[in-house]
Amino acid sequence: MNQALHLCAPRRTTRSNFAVLFLAAALTACQTTPPPTSPETVGEFRAGSGYLNGYLDRKDLPDSLALLHKPPNEGSAQQLADQDSYRDSRALRGGPRWIQAAADVNLKWPKAADTFSCALGIAISQDKTPHLNMLLRRSLLDAGLATYAAKDHYKRQRPFVVNQDSTCAAAEEESLRKDGSYPSGHAALGWAWALLLTELAPERSDALMARGLAFGHSRMVCGVHWPSDISTGQIIGAATVARLHANDSFVAQMALARAEIAQSRARGAQPALDCASEAAALK
Repeated sequence: MNQALHLCAPRRTTRSNFAVLFLAAALTACQTTPPPTSPETVGEFRAGSGYLNGYLDRKDLPDSLALLHKPPNEGSAQQLADQDSYRDSRALRGGPRWIQAAADVNLKWPKAADTFSCALGIAISQDKTPHLNMLLRRSLLDAGLATYAAKDHYKRQRPFVVNQDSTCAAAEEESLRKDGSYPSGHAALGWAWALLLTELAPERSDALMARGLAFGHSRMVCGVHWPSDISTGQIIGAATVARLHANDSFVAQMALARAEIAQSRARGAQPALDCASEAAALK
């Protein structure tokens, strides 16, 4: 069924939700076709990687090397503060927060779609919310790639390497040793997701922002990033969101994702997760 016609089909909904649906349909109608929701149509960034192409051309990504100061110098007050924070976080090893940090490592679909489900208050899936699902999958690559100009230039060593420690992501340690720590790609994409979802569901803004911050903090708990990696990653995530708003396909998908959220709420949809356990782990 044509997506615009489907959105305009009569349904039981509130007046405010009807306005959202109408706006989404109108914005989609301005395009020849609605933005794709099929992974096969969007295509993978690298064959077999599971990561889909983003919305932005590489030349349109924020320049993290130009935007960020260099990482803290060895022996500087900021590096010492990074080290102190990292050392304090070792007390969380093996506990609920450590287990949550390990879960936050996974950026592959469909599992990664669950990351913000509790904070948003609905399930996110290819089946039930295809535009919201695709919005997150594609913006992941944009925000993640935007960190690499600085990552590749500075090649900062990760805390588990400096401290000869282990992480919550043992299977990834070998590849992480070769990947620059500054800024954090996970923190960038997690903060980008938090900002996008807050725009789509402002009534859930506190929970969504808190989850975005916790997602970044998971990288220090895991042992793979310093605090300054995380805060600068969030800067790049915000810069990426600003760039995305100039992309027509992204803007159209945002409108359709907003409509899906409204429809899910009208149906009384709930996350298929143990949200109480997640909340307890993130306290």
